[in-house]
Amino acid sequence: MSQQHRELGERIGALVQGGQVSEAYALLAPVLAQRTPFPKLGLIGEAVGAGPLEEVDAFLEHVASHRTEGGWVVIGTALGQQIDRDLPGALARCCDYVVAADVWYAPDILGERVPGPALVSSFDPALALLSPWRQDASRWVRRTVGVAVHFWAKRSRGAVELTPRAEALLTFLEPMFSEWDMDAVKGVGWGLKTLGRNCPELVADWLAQQIVPGQRRYRKLMLRKALTYLSDEQRAQSHRLWAYRKAGWAVDELQESVAQIYDNRGEPGLRELPGIGKSLAGTIANWLTGNDGG
Repeated sequence: MSQQHRELGERIGALVQGGQVSEAYALLAPVLAQRTPFPKLGLIGEAVGAGPLEEVDAFLEHVASHRTEGGWVVIGTALGQQIDRDLPGALARCCDYVVAADVWYAPDILGERVPGPALVSSFDPALALLSPWRQDASRWVRRTVGVAVHFWAKRSRGAVELTPRAEALLTFLEPMFSEWDMDAVKGVGWGLKTLGRNCPELVADWLAQQIVPGQRRYRKLMLRKALTYLSDEQRAQSHRLWAYRKAGWAVDELQESVAQIYDNRGEPGLRELPGIGKSLAGTIANWLTGNDGG
């Protein structure tokens, strides 16, 4: 069956190279109308993507106009074949398709077939080209960044020699830790989750830096995804830091100082503050009275 789809891809590719876009799509359309497995669609995309850039891109535009889920697989795989020949162009076209699709599965499909593989094969140039995507107006483009990091982390398998690149990706994702749109958060969180699976110590240390020193708010889902594969001890430490950060936000919004509240109402007054429980109230009280062991 895979050979059948490979041969179909070659037939479609031949038509594309001859500029016969409509005829090529007529062969592809019945396959897209079925629930064809993504790997088989990928075989078609590989064959199509091997052709001349101009002709292939005209065909991909036609496929995109029909907005089928399987079509994005063909497009993503075809663009992936262009990475070695035209990295900037392949990424730019991928970004345009993510925006045009305007649906959650397109960033996931395209991210694992274009920017993700680009990071694997051309790390530094791809990272530089993806940098503006972090602030893109489209939440789907921002989501794609996280998907690309997920793909790289999955392929890296935690190889020690790739540790500097894992560190570079965490630094790269730092501005996105405060992402607020939930569609984008899911993508970025996915990237952090897979990095955490393969580089747990790096991610645990990175999270500690994000949670306490930073003054940014962030989604609980982002933290939860990043903690997925960390050890119980690492998760507990992060949850403690999260509690301190929330308490800090609550304190920042108070009309009176924490010291005044403690002087007037003691620890019970501290426990009345949002996000501050018995344990944290005791810690604050010890700090205020100089009994923190320092």
